[in-house]
Amino acid sequence: MVDLELYRVFYAVAKRGSLTKAAEELYISQPAVSQAIKQLETQLGGQLFIRTRKGVELTETGGKQVFPLVEQALKLLDQAESKYAELKDTATGSVRVCASDTVCTHFLLPIIKTYREKYPDVNLVLQNYTSSETIEALKTGKGDLGFVNLPVDDSDVNLSNVVMRLHDVFVASDKFENLLKGTVSLETLQDYPLLMLELSTATRQAIVSFTHSHGLHLHPEIELASLELMTAMAEAGLGVACIPREFVTKQLELGTLKEIKTNPTLPTRAIGLALPKDKNQSFAVREFIKLIGEQRGK
Repeated sequence: MVDLELYRVFYAVAKRGSLTKAAEELYISQPAVSQAIKQLETQLGGQLFIRTRKGVELTETGGKQVFPLVEQALKLLDQAESKYAELKDTATGSVRVCASDTVCTHFLLPIIKTYREKYPDVNLVLQNYTSSETIEALKTGKGDLGFVNLPVDDSDVNLSNVVMRLHDVFVASDKFENLLKGTVSLETLQDYPLLMLELSTATRQAIVSFTHSHGLHLHPEIELASLELMTAMAEAGLGVACIPREFVTKQLELGTLKEIKTNPTLPTRAIGLALPKDKNQSFAVREFIKLIGEQRGK
């Protein structure tokens, strides 16, 4: 098959009627243009140009028959390149987001709303995954971006930045008013009905690791998979909940839940944005990431 670049040289020479002018247009030397034309003529098996006093002209039985077909083919290729360039700056297709329900509710909701208004033609796919499931989805090409509990030690994904910091606290209703005065030790909380996430979650594991480092073993009376359900149960006075302060700001403002001051306080955690490694992001994905940065800056 003939090298496409040879046809581009042929087209330039035919349009300009000059080897020298074609060389200037293509930013190559005149000998390179001459060599390309000779190579193309050899491969096609016929003469394409004849020399004149003013330059070159297409031959009647070769060049003039080939020229319109080459011109049409090159225009189609240019259209294809333009279309691809347009797609790189157009939000189309889908964006697959891997995140927990909690992250979606307390962080992503305004981003999703803004994105849908700005790019209604993009199909947003929200996949409810844990941090480990998110990492696996990114590694296997089943997700475009995801949110994970930090730290993460996996060289097969790229961690972009911290998008949200979480401060785990203990909260309770007025039923446990004796815990709401002053500061209490974490050890004291062992004597109360604790509401905590399941042991399989990264949140619970972080708390277990911290309390064990202080020689404490907090055993919850009720384990749950949903922070929303835990919040409702705490408001109903069914126990003392361990939950990120950022996820109960409304309840704390309304007074349906109150924060218990503890000594020591639980360490700050972080949610990070994770991306597939060595993968070019579509315009649609880049725009979603851009909104994440804007939300984080608020």
